Amino acid sequence: MGKIIAIANQKGGVGKTTTAINLAASLAALEYKTLIVDADPQANSTSGVGLNPKDVEAGIYECMVDGVKSSDAILTTDINYLDILPSHIDLVGAEVEMVSIEQRELKMREALKEVKDQYDFIIIDCSPSLGLITINSLVAADSVVIPVQCEYFALEGLGKLLNTIKIIQSRLNPELQIEGILLTMYDARLRLSNQVVDEVNTHFKQMVFETLIPRNIKLSESPSFGMPAIAHDGESKGALSYLSLAKEILEKNGLAHK
Repeated sequence: MGKIIAIANQKGGVGKTTTAINLAASLAALEYKTLIVDADPQANSTSGVGLNPKDVEAGIYECMVDGVKSSDAILTTDINYLDILPSHIDLVGAEVEMVSIEQRELKMREALKEVKDQYDFIIIDCSPSLGLITINSLVAADSVVIPVQCEYFALEGLGKLLNTIKIIQSRLNPELQIEGILLTMYDARLRLSNQVVDEVNTHFKQMVFETLIPRNIKLSESPSFGMPAIAHDGESKGALSYLSLAKEILEKNGLAHK
């Protein structure tokens, strides 16, 4: 039975897609069968694993809105153990089209139900909003990873997201847990970075992952090559930090890294 982990924060530019791609690729590198669900209309996870969103005939949009089977929309990637349920620009219209559909918050859960048993992990890359698609992602998920960048406005909006998660837990998905808060774009040389780390750890204690994701050129440039950092430069600090995060999540879930 696969575990579904949503990567969510309504704030843009915090490293959601970077985390989705590189965490999924790291779990795959550890030989866990992993699926990325690209639930962001920008389709950056789709292009980040080397696919062209313009060539996508069926993605998560068609699964949620048109009832296409997700097994028919899933594509393989060049990385062993890693598949993707892609996205394209039409996903922008899904929120409007789904307004009149009954039980619209459950559409992604329904779409993923048939493939959940085929994967060890399903990682959902959420869009930078708290709209209907992100709510669908959180309803479908077993847990959520919240990336928070080590910058001045780091905690801004975090309260709103945690509040949304509480509402979803009480009304739509009582099983949803917070997998952890992930500090991204960390620069050990900056006092501000260290202050943010201290502040987040003070406020949220056990909820914060030990792994810190550094600012790293290989992480930044690997999407332009259409590959995760672990495939682009497996020895880079960025790739190693996501491998460390994958191992931390495996340990937290009582799974050995192979």
